[in-house]
Amino acid sequence: MRHLELFAGVGGFRAAMDHIHQDLDVIIDTIGFSEIDAKALATYKANFNTTNEIEMGDIVSFIKDKKRFRTLPRFNLLSAGFPCQTFSMMGKQAGFDEDRGQMFFRIMDLVHKYQPNFILLENVKNLMNHDKKRTYKRIKEELEAEKYIVHEDVFNTNAFGLPQKRNRVLVFARKAKYGDFIFSFDAVKKHFEVLNHNDISIYLYRSVVDILSQEVEGKYYLSSKIKPTILSNGSGSFVSNSDIDQLVARPLTASMHKMHRACQDNYYSDIFIQSYGAVRPSEYMTKEELASIPIRKLTPQEAFMLQGFPRDFALNAQREGVSNGSLYTQAGNAVSVNTIYAVLHYLIHSKIMFE
Repeated sequence: MRHLELFAGVGGFRAAMDHIHQDLDVIIDTIGFSEIDAKALATYKANFNTTNEIEMGDIVSFIKDKKRFRTLPRFNLLSAGFPCQTFSMMGKQAGFDEDRGQMFFRIMDLVHKYQPNFILLENVKNLMNHDKKRTYKRIKEELEAEKYIVHEDVFNTNAFGLPQKRNRVLVFARKAKYGDFIFSFDAVKKHFEVLNHNDISIYLYRSVVDILSQEVEGKYYLSSKIKPTILSNGSGSFVSNSDIDQLVARPLTASMHKMHRACQDNYYSDIFIQSYGAVRPSEYMTKEELASIPIRKLTPQEAFMLQGFPRDFALNAQREGVSNGSLYTQAGNAVSVNTIYAVLHYLIHSKIMFE
């Protein structure tokens, strides 16, 4: 099968397909990829062999270049984690009215021209409800106008061996009709649960404890000045429970390097880490006492591992000069590898793909 990865980021779809190839001996060749962010591209190229693949760059410019657009090799599978900020609860929710929201229609330009058999899209959970559900209704109508059967559901990364509460919409569109096929979180989850996990190559973790390094550089520790703010439950109109040492991480965000409160991001005490999660000081310490003990943020390596990438993924990018700030952004924006793997495994098992 020939695969085109749009809005590739650091290659979450591609990483999942590499695992599928390894485990099921199914070949999925990536023939090209689009990504406009130079730092994300550096991470992508540091971890994947892109020799002889088409680097599309900015998808808008690529489509405007009629020669390049018309001579793109045929592909069977299109994947895209198209820009989500414009639909996110954290943003202004401008949707299709913002340039980033228009990127879905650039996907449709390629779909209209090349008619791939399968399309797999990922976006934030709020896409389903944005603009009183009109946004997703339009997306589905656009795909159906090209004669696709469209399925969608919200998938939680934590169900697939990654200890992170991350809910994302996955949209699967297909050309052919296969009886009473069901595409849902529950169906994929049940399929994943009965797999022999000794026979699959993706990285599986019981909790964040399996990911956290026992020793890290001092720069990852919170200063005595910032800790009270990080640990604060808030004030005025913003009040929340800022807990640290979560066994299942909060959703990674693209802005996690900007240091928010512990109700938004993930922070861990040395006591918790050194006890392998057996001791959680927030259960018996006051906020003032917590502020006196060593607490750190995630390292870029740990952030990428929470998304299903190998430990050396971020290290490979660092060797190419990608900064930690960029790596945190990339990890927060990434598609969770295990979720895509579970979906593809289910589709192949259901004989929807690769009959």
